[in-house]
Amino acid sequence: MSSQPTVAPHPLRVADLAARKPTRFDISPESETLQRIAAEIGIIAVAKLRFRGELVPQGRRDWLLRAELGATVTQACVASLAPVVTRIDETVERRYLADMPEPEGEEIEMPEDETAEPLPAVIDAGAVMIEALTLALPLYPRAEGAEIGTASVTPPGAEPLAEEQRRPFAGLADLMKKGGGGE
Repeated sequence: MSSQPTVAPHPLRVADLAARKPTRFDISPESETLQRIAAEIGIIAVAKLRFRGELVPQGRRDWLLRAELGATVTQACVASLAPVVTRIDETVERRYLADMPEPEGEEIEMPEDETAEPLPAVIDAGAVMIEALTLALPLYPRAEGAEIGTASVTPPGAEPLAEEQRRPFAGLADLMKKGGGGE
């Protein structure tokens, strides 16, 4: 999670959290904030958004954020640019570790537990909400009936290649039959 300011801040200062019981949160941004979120993540609209969960102490210094993300979003179709409405319902989990080792060296491996993050002084549940929403968006939204056509690019005056000519091994089976028959 980035430490940049978010359009829907909901800071939870770790030092102020109860050490023995969960701290609950429920974020439902208003329409103006939904418009700013849509602009920030590069989609047409966010009609509804709710992020409800809790921060639970884990041991003496670690924390677990568990939440349910619900949203209705509108994106542009990858084929026709028509609006595509999608309902998103995701379970979100982040583990904040006080003693998370820092990666060393030029090349680092991704940790096995992708939910683990270093424990910050302030956990911004609003930033986690926007990050989770962004990750849950369909990569290639498609309107019903929208098809991606084929493109044929040729130099001026040249004939486009036929489908059979574009497959380099299309005639190989025929050659094998002729060669395998002893001819």
